[in-house]
Order: sequence, then C-alpha cells, then structure tokens
Amino acid sequence: MSTVVVTRLIDAPVAAVWQVFTDLSRRREWLTAVTRVEVRSHGPFGAGTVWRETRGMADGGEVTEEFRVRECDVPEKFVVTSPGIGADYRMTYSFVPVKSGRHRGGTMVTVKQEGSATAPAGRILALIFGGLAAETAEGALRRDLDDLAAVA
Repeated sequence: MSTVVVTRLIDAPVAAVWQVFTDLSRRREWLTAVTRVEVRSHGPFGAGTVWRETRGMADGGEVTEEFRVRECDVPEKFVVTSPGIGADYRMTYSFVPVKSGRHRGGTMVTVKQEGSATAPAGRILALIFGGLAAETAEGALRRDLDDLAAVA
C-alpha cells in the first residue's frame, strides 16, 4: 500500500470551500485537469454519491475514473473510493477551520490518498514505479487544491 498526503491552506471559510468542492456539476469549470464529469447518482452530495471524472494526461491522453463517496460528515470530511487498473484507491478529504492567526477564517484542506494493489501485476508495478506513482499522485492532488484555492 502507498500513501500520499497533501495539505493546503485556503483563504475562505469551510462552508464556501465545501460547497465548491462538492458541487459535482461545476467541477469541470474549476479543476484545470478535468475535461468531463458525469454524475451517476441523484440527490445531494453524501454517502452513496457516484461520479465519473475524465482528466487530461501529460502525454495528451485521457483517463476516466469512477468515484464513490463511502463516508460523509458535512462539512468536515468525506471519503471516496475509486477502483483502478490493478490498484484501488481511497481518498480522505478533511476540511478544518483556521481559528486563530493571520489566516483565521480560512480552511486547512488535507487529502490522504491510499492505494493498494489488487492484482499481481499491480503489485509488481508498485514495486517498480512506486516512488514515481506517488510523486505523480502528489502533483495531481496539489494542482487540484491550488485550483480549489483559486476559485473558493
């Protein structure tokens, strides 16, 4: 299993950050890497919400992933899972209000991504490319949080 954790301070209140991040119908408007979003469930964002997200890759290709919200504590935290090719991912997003200091009123957003191989080929690739995959995931998560900060 590999784990990547990224944290970003956003100068906006938790409620505003949560609203932007969980409004799936508008994700393509503010996530620069996302080219398409397809919401596959109905109702408000919460446990059971499912969506597909297509992202442009550095090589010019695209990758589509499906996400399912497993846990949701509005507006503090949610957990999503995503089956991959040879690996499954679990991402925990935490939204913590900044209560003192010069960023008081802001939000500290932390994303913890855990990946685990589900097939022998995935385990072999994790051994060979583990560090590179972690760096790639970290870069993508940082870019997403930078995009969130710019819009929130």
